[in-house]
Amino acid sequence: MKPSNQSNADDRAVSPVIGVILMVAITVILASVIGTFVLGLGDQLGDTAPQASFTVDGNSSDNITVVKTGGEPIEGADLVVSVDGERGEAFDSGAWESGQKKNATITGLSPGENSVVRIIHDPSGNTIYEETYDF
Repeated sequence: MKPSNQSNADDRAVSPVIGVILMVAITVILASVIGTFVLGLGDQLGDTAPQASFTVDGNSSDNITVVKTGGEPIEGADLVVSVDGERGEAFDSGAWESGQKKNATITGLSPGENSVVRIIHDPSGNTIYEETYDF
């Protein structure tokens, strides 16, 4: 007579196979979640704008002078000035240190009007300075 608590030899192999399949599935899901997080985080780090402060020092009919008053050094060619949404040319290339002045060409300035002046960090697309200035 065979005891009832013993199982068939075929039944014993099912549990380890299911366990291995579940462990592989969990590992694949965990690796994909971690990979997505790490790759997504790397993209965000490259899109940050530098921190700096500026003042508008003067202007002429087609030129605006901006003084960098603080913050980290920035490559001038990476910055573009915009007046009332009209994009001007980039500033001169080279590191822009605090206390230095740089000029940018703007077309269509209207003397006697308050205009919104923005300095845009071109690689990230972020505005790092904004002020209303009376031309």
